[in-house]
Amino acid sequence: MRPFWLEQALVAESCAPCEPLAGDTRADVCIVGGGYTGLWTAIMLKEQNPELDVLLIEADICGAGASGRNGGCALSWSAKYFTLERLFGVEEAVRLVKESERSIHAIGTFCEQYAVDADYRLDGTLYTATNRAQCGSTDAVIAALERNGINSFSQRPVADVQRMAGSSKHLEGWFSPAAASVQPGKLVRGLRRVALQLGVRIHEHTAMTGLEEGRPAGIQTPNGTIRADRVVLAMNAWMARAFPQFERSVAIVSSDMLITEPRPDLLNEIGLTSGVTVLDSRIFVHYYHNTPDGRIMLGKGGNTFAYGGRMLPVFDQPSPYADLLRHSLSEFFPAFAEVKVEATWNGPSDRSVTGLPFFGQMSASGNVFYGFGYSGSGVGPCHMGGQILASMVQGLDNAWTRSPLINGPLGFFPPEPIRYLGSLMVRNAIRRKERAEDHGRPPRHLDVRLAKFAAAAGKADKG
Repeated sequence: MRPFWLEQALVAESCAPCEPLAGDTRADVCIVGGGYTGLWTAIMLKEQNPELDVLLIEADICGAGASGRNGGCALSWSAKYFTLERLFGVEEAVRLVKESERSIHAIGTFCEQYAVDADYRLDGTLYTATNRAQCGSTDAVIAALERNGINSFSQRPVADVQRMAGSSKHLEGWFSPAAASVQPGKLVRGLRRVALQLGVRIHEHTAMTGLEEGRPAGIQTPNGTIRADRVVLAMNAWMARAFPQFERSVAIVSSDMLITEPRPDLLNEIGLTSGVTVLDSRIFVHYYHNTPDGRIMLGKGGNTFAYGGRMLPVFDQPSPYADLLRHSLSEFFPAFAEVKVEATWNGPSDRSVTGLPFFGQMSASGNVFYGFGYSGSGVGPCHMGGQILASMVQGLDNAWTRSPLINGPLGFFPPEPIRYLGSLMVRNAIRRKERAEDHGRPPRHLDVRLAKFAAAAGKADKG
């Protein structure tokens, strides 16, 4: 059974399946991975250079990974400003925040241009506090954005925040219009349709079983081979499993979600009537938004950690944290306490050390490119990833190919078992810290110190 978003998108779809690759073929560019990053890259290549022969392979169906099962929160990098400035300097940090906001709008323009019905709603986002300890936590980054002339947030009165968010649990809030909500499955399947329309050759159920470097490069699959002048690896969380050199570049962690049955009457009653995305100020945040058909989607990141970058069976099952999600739903929305939960699900997120994606070139021949590490916030930034990879593939000299984002991983996790055990220690410390704060108690000093390891990279797993 597919996750809710993807299942809903497939039911509404009329496109024919893309057959697995059978036999040998040749392409100018071969893209491995049929999620947001791979599809945006393919589309941008064909839009910029229609004569390119672009072939995309996907081990399952397009959107089966994180792209078809995320929270649907298309957010900018404003909240990551301090990390961007520390790593890249003020000028590039400012540019990237601006570009991340442009990508939010560009996704809407794309949906309109190609008639992609992805439930795109440019209704903004609220960053809130849900306990006293969280109050003021957003002030410093807002001040930095303001100093650099890139602040889109305004603090709203508490009554307005609670009305917009549909919940009295919020104690303060900052609103930005530069954010959107989408139905992730509809968006990724829409990208697939447009890629096919533009002439991209797509083979689903075609896993890469081997990569032979050279000019051209060779990509092995179960029933055929591809010779390609350039290769793009857009496998996200699966990169760490496929290529040992990236095993310590990311930690694989779940984000867990639920969605209710349609209750537009209750949404009207509580006032959650727009597509605004709402995020609290935890390290592993709660995030939610409604849907056009009257549901609430609520998620929480930072739950299941995978040992050694493995793809655990639980990532393809209903969320093991369903009770926790249900409890959070009833706390935010008492009116929904008895409403049926239509589905729960989770999926693997490739969290980098910095909380930012990274890109690069990994072959001696100079023709194999990659990008991953979106850290649970990829709905908007994957559009930037497509621009980066399309520019690298074409050998362009522009702001993307001059960006330090293309310098590969900017940090590494410790080796196993230290990474896994350390991740569990930090996760559990964060849970204890935030539980104490929720009850108005001071958290233990050790828990605060351990939580800072995760907080250094910013909020996690919200898109």
